[in-house]
Amino acid sequence: MAQHSTKIRLLNAAEQLFAREGFHNTSLRSLASLAEANLAATNYHFGSKEALLKAVIERRLLPLNQIRETEIEKVLSQARESNIPPTADALLRAFIEPTLEFRNSSSGARDFISLIGRSLNEPDETVRNCFLSLILPIFQVLLEGLREALPQLPQKILLTRLEFIMGTMSHVMCMSSHSILNSPSLTEALEQNELIQQLLKFVLAGLEAPE
Repeated sequence: MAQHSTKIRLLNAAEQLFAREGFHNTSLRSLASLAEANLAATNYHFGSKEALLKAVIERRLLPLNQIRETEIEKVLSQARESNIPPTADALLRAFIEPTLEFRNSSSGARDFISLIGRSLNEPDETVRNCFLSLILPIFQVLLEGLREALPQLPQKILLTRLEFIMGTMSHVMCMSSHSILNSPSLTEALEQNELIQQLLKFVLAGLEAPE
């Protein structure tokens, strides 16, 4: 039980420090201190700092990927049963809704989002490469579904627009609570459900636009 508790504390501490200080700027000593563990605990439980990083990302991302894949597969199964193509709207909803709902799923979700957002803008690729390797499978599932939904779009156009969608989602995930547009003098922030609806309308219009 004590070992399990130490491992969880190390994961929580790493998530916080990697998000706030950066992966390379976080020392094993500071990790151990925040986790209230001894200095050798990281290597004992994970083998290396890089393995700890992967465990931090997997802990949040793999369950989220499973939810998104399940929802996408529901859309595809219903389309096959009806002998019609899936709709881009339903596929995007299956991907986007769980992603935005994840922000409020746990006390550590915000730190995880900050960690990933930080990695997308830093020159060092350690965190980014780990994240991308783990998100690629669900990205491919979504892409294959969208190919069925939008067969008229050439693959390079579909991929490019999907990149735009991911960029938009990244902004919403990382910046929606800090945007200048959320200033009371400009507008009121949207509630979660309305934010999801507006995001879906926005990205769907771009995805389905003529070439």
